[in-house]
Amino acid sequence: MMRADSGSFLGRLTVIGVGLIGGSLARALRTAGQVEEIVGCGRDPDHLRRAVDLGVIDRYSTRPEEAVAGADLVVIAVPLRAMRPVLDTMRSALPAQAVITDVGSAKASVVADARASLGDALPRFVPGHPIAGTEKSGVEASFPDLYRNRRVVLTPLPETREDAVVLVRRLWRIAGARVTEMDVAHHDEVLAATSHLPHVLAYALVDTLSRWSDRDEIFQFAAGGFRDFTRIASSDPDMWRDICLANGEAVVAALERYMEDVRQLTEAIRQGDGVRLQRCFSNARDARRRFLAMLEG
Repeated sequence: MMRADSGSFLGRLTVIGVGLIGGSLARALRTAGQVEEIVGCGRDPDHLRRAVDLGVIDRYSTRPEEAVAGADLVVIAVPLRAMRPVLDTMRSALPAQAVITDVGSAKASVVADARASLGDALPRFVPGHPIAGTEKSGVEASFPDLYRNRRVVLTPLPETREDAVVLVRRLWRIAGARVTEMDVAHHDEVLAATSHLPHVLAYALVDTLSRWSDRDEIFQFAAGGFRDFTRIASSDPDMWRDICLANGEAVVAALERYMEDVRQLTEAIRQGDGVRLQRCFSNARDARRRFLAMLEG
């Protein structure tokens, strides 16, 4: 929705949930000079005032129905459990041509909420998921380059209007992201393996070690490998609880597959099978090298 008088990509952007993800998107668009006004929305006025002070948003409301008034684009960046209440609250106040998108990590639950809530606004909804983030949270952690050269997956519905997809795709490209499209179910399967499973494993390892009788000594002698592997266990527990529950079937399938491989490794160590261990470790090393080369390419 280019504004001819200003050259901006968007006139008014509403971000519901001004934390790391929503705040970084707002910063990226502002840095690029591609939005005239950014309206923030959330439950905590102090947090929203901080977002204004940081220059992330121009003004705010704690009421979604007020925040979306006059918006060209609405980005919903709230926890998955809050998605349906936000959609229900803002639905009647949405401008007739406003495009809606989200940043949820599990798409099937978001789509179900949107189908139940948006009514005739559903064709203007473009489900999305930026595969980016840090273990930090809050608007203070946001920065404009978070999405640079990172992937964003859009999962349009059969009803989704093509012009809405074009708008959201352009939004993320302005933020520096590489945008791809994927089926909802396939997205949830892929992300269960590549994102949700690693977070579960990191949380589980730290939780297990924290309950060992000599835990202080264990953590005292933990080296850089432990720190690197468990970094994501510093992420928001509430958010990841919601993601695991929302994408439960796919996460369970990924966990079961992983646990079978761990069982086989356990047996290899018990039996002194160095060949099996060498094969696993070498394959993992080579696969990770290919992964890093893909990121750099």
